[in-house]
Amino acid sequence: MKKLLVLMVSAALLATTAVAQDEADSQKEARAALKFRQSLFQLIRSNMGALGAMAKGNAPFDAAVMEKNGMRIEQLSLMIEDYMATDTRKYKLDTEALDKIWEQPEAFSEKVAALTSAAQNLQAVAKAGDESKFRAAIGGVGRTCKGCHDDFKAD
Repeated sequence: MKKLLVLMVSAALLATTAVAQDEADSQKEARAALKFRQSLFQLIRSNMGALGAMAKGNAPFDAAVMEKNGMRIEQLSLMIEDYMATDTRKYKLDTEALDKIWEQPEAFSEKVAALTSAAQNLQAVAKAGDESKFRAAIGGVGRTCKGCHDDFKAD
């Protein structure tokens, strides 16, 4: 019963986060929101670099780096919805964010949750130390990134 209650509260919070949006009140606020969210995604990208090199065979697998970067990506993923909550569409900004982010917040939230889950899995696989599962775990994180980009980012 307690687990069910925790699950229901978590789902309610996620749903609230998914629909909680604010429209930027000024060009200055919109630019700041854009800068912060782009910085967040650059941090995720920087942590994916070493993982991608391992998955491609350009660097040896390193469980400690996988675990550390997985933890960082997980933590950063938990910030995505907060930093995307400010709707900046009415301002002219140099952004690749598609309107669908704000038009389909539940779908966007699902993509973010998938990234969080994949990052958690990467950490678990790295801790277990089974090298035969490393590439697939890294690929899982990469696929969640691509899935979100395909739906919510302009090329």
